[in-house]
Amino acid sequence: MCSEYNSNDERQSGISRRDFMKYMGVGAVGVSLSGTAMAGGNNLQPPEKILEAADRVKIRLHINGREQAVLVEPRWTLLYVLRESLGMSGSKEGCGRGECGACTVLIDNQPRYACMTLAVEAEGRHITTLEGLMQGEELGPVQTAFLEEDAFQCGYCSPGQIMAVEGLLRQNPDPSLDDIRTGVSGNLCRCGAYKNIFRAAQKAARLK
Repeated sequence: MCSEYNSNDERQSGISRRDFMKYMGVGAVGVSLSGTAMAGGNNLQPPEKILEAADRVKIRLHINGREQAVLVEPRWTLLYVLRESLGMSGSKEGCGRGECGACTVLIDNQPRYACMTLAVEAEGRHITTLEGLMQGEELGPVQTAFLEEDAFQCGYCSPGQIMAVEGLLRQNPDPSLDDIRTGVSGNLCRCGAYKNIFRAAQKAARLK
């Protein structure tokens, strides 16, 4: 009965089971291809290309009064180049997304997050890192003030805090306490040594 019913049904519909399956297969392929096309229309980005050494570009960075020629990939951050290419480990990597301030450096005397700045962006600018505050083998005024006022605990955020204060004092040699709070507001201290940091900034202003 079942076989007879199917045969009659196929004759009435004008399409055989074999033709039906064939058309369904073609349709599935079409849907799949259209889905791929639609995905392309949604501006999905292709996988990130891994650059070869030949794709690197040569740039010149003015760091702490010296010019450094370095070969970089365009996507490398200034922080990565400072630490990994030039061996300047004073700038620390904390969050890697511009929230903690541990990587703060000065670019044209303005505090900037090195983790959020591409190395190629910094070409031709004047960069100052923690190492550049040293006076020979002696600590600079801000570094000295941080040491004397015990403005750190674990010390990981200290390089960024020092650079933020240095940048503030270059713009405002006699800051108020509110100015100092604003000046270091982009730098986080998980140890909570803020009171000592504020005192160190006030002392650094007197030492400069």
